[in-house]
Amino acid sequence: MIHNKKVIVVMPAYNAEQTLEQTYRDVPPGFIDEIILVDDASRDNTAELSRRLGLRTIVHPKNLGYGGNQKTCYREALKLGADVVIMLHPDYQYTPKLLIAMASLVAIGLYDIVLGSRILGGGALKGGMPLYKYISNRVLTLIQNIMLGAKLSEYHTGYRAFSRRVLMELPLEENSNDFIFDNQMLAQALMCGYTIGEISCPTKYFKEASSINLTRSIIYGLGVLMTSMQFVLHKSGIKKYRIFSTECRKLSFEEG
Repeated sequence: MIHNKKVIVVMPAYNAEQTLEQTYRDVPPGFIDEIILVDDASRDNTAELSRRLGLRTIVHPKNLGYGGNQKTCYREALKLGADVVIMLHPDYQYTPKLLIAMASLVAIGLYDIVLGSRILGGGALKGGMPLYKYISNRVLTLIQNIMLGAKLSEYHTGYRAFSRRVLMELPLEENSNDFIFDNQMLAQALMCGYTIGEISCPTKYFKEASSINLTRSIIYGLGVLMTSMQFVLHKSGIKKYRIFSTECRKLSFEEG
């Protein structure tokens, strides 16, 4: 526990057999109460390795997508009584050594959400981020900061810590099951007025690390722009969208 808060790490996994153990070995000992891995119908032995490592392992019988995987992750973490939940990709792209720092900022109540930013510190390109992804990251982030009224260094990191309240109150079931889930979640958090902090996180791009291709990246970028426009229209009262309506939640993450 950290500051008397139960901390659970969730790993949304798909074909992560080659990098899972290395990721797990770098998790700082003594502070994380539990690690949950949700295997999204991988075609390799991710689930078997996860069980051998002693992780609480859940397997989807069919692939639900990155967003659908996260929904299961958060639901299961809340069932186990998590006060702080951190999403850590098991592909070793983000260093697990920052888990304590991120969890602490949420546990003491300084922020509702903490992001591990690849942009802060200027190491994204040095870590191997493709140039087109770096440029698109910067352009989309600039647009979203203007449209959403925030000042984040990036909206696209997959390294995130959340308070229990955030996961309970956001209508996450309304979000996409695809990659745009991450962006919708941050837009929802800003709509609700949650505080978001960032810390610099070195990142690694290598063959075994998961990454979406150019086509999926373009689809994701268009989804980001759509989410931003929906945010503006909803907040101005011109048109209402279910992803920004907390009262429309289809299930309670605590009871579901």
